[in-house]
Amino acid sequence: MPSRKRQVTYSQRPNHAARSAHARGERQFRTYDTSYIRPKKSKAPIVFAIILAIIVLGGLGWGVLTLFNSCSGPQVELLAEGEEATITVADGSGASAIADQLVEARLVSSASEFTKRVNELNAASQLKPGTYTFAGGASLDSIIKALETGPVMTGGLTIPEGFKLADIANAVATATEGRVSAEDFTAAASNASVYAADYSFLADAGTNSLEGFLFPKTYSLGDDATADSIVRTMLTQFQTETANLDWSYPQSQGLSIYDAVKLASIVEKESSGDEHVRAQVAAVFYNRLATQGDPSYGFLQSDATTAYEVGHDPTGEEVHAQTPYSTYANKGLPPTPICSPGLDCLTAVTAPDKEALGTYFFFYFDKDGNYFFSKTYDEHIKTFS
Repeated sequence: MPSRKRQVTYSQRPNHAARSAHARGERQFRTYDTSYIRPKKSKAPIVFAIILAIIVLGGLGWGVLTLFNSCSGPQVELLAEGEEATITVADGSGASAIADQLVEARLVSSASEFTKRVNELNAASQLKPGTYTFAGGASLDSIIKALETGPVMTGGLTIPEGFKLADIANAVATATEGRVSAEDFTAAASNASVYAADYSFLADAGTNSLEGFLFPKTYSLGDDATADSIVRTMLTQFQTETANLDWSYPQSQGLSIYDAVKLASIVEKESSGDEHVRAQVAAVFYNRLATQGDPSYGFLQSDATTAYEVGHDPTGEEVHAQTPYSTYANKGLPPTPICSPGLDCLTAVTAPDKEALGTYFFFYFDKDGNYFFSKTYDEHIKTFS
């Protein structure tokens, strides 16, 4: 950090009265003839003293100038009022890096001025990453306050875990104030093959919709957002979030990534937010898929798949009906995912609970959200009877 500019006191007399008395003494002293008591002086020392004084004063002036320059830093012409500048603060950026961006954007006159004020406010650890737009003439404190608060979400779009495509389309229409209608977004997300060339995880989705791949997250949308750009933003987020997942286990069970997303969407609807519970529920469904005999015969038997189809909590008759999404009437997975699963459900499907694999085939949860797992149907009945 640049050193603080040292304040220099040029008079050693502390007040006006002291300085006045000192001046009177000097005037009185000058009225006396003291030449007879003054010794003869050589001119050489005088010349030497003058030269030395010049050197000292010159060095002092240079030092003061250097100190001033080091403290004040380079000055810039500030942005005029009525103009705006946008900066993007990267994650992990410190006050010095942000100061340089503000100087370049002509929002502050010097980097040291900004960092000094940040330190005075103890705000260095509170500056948040993101994109900010500041008006010319904004004060240092207002800029720092904005950086502490974080970027304002313009056109904020929040997609919770478990949202269906229809829900997401309505949320997009609301967030964009109708600029992107629910119908336009649904149309853009209706055919996965349109995006498969850019997103390899869609390879097996065919011409089905993008249900399941529109990643649940909070997004900031610009005024120029389109249905296509929003879809791509969500697909890119899915790609980023799942980059470190190991798909080898579902693939070892004969599932493609598309199939794994189907299963994760069912786990999303059938389990709580507890990661361990999700991994156990995923294991139960793997067990049901893999067992062609008693007790599951390859049927997932999930009410959630029928709920997706009928749009409400299904009746016993509806879950057993001969419809595409009935996993009581049809073995294996449903035709498509039934919602957008979160990362924890995707993780559960790629890494199901090892102790539950091959062991549990049934689960039940009570009104308090407690889960009970059973090996047999008889045990399952006893948990809630």
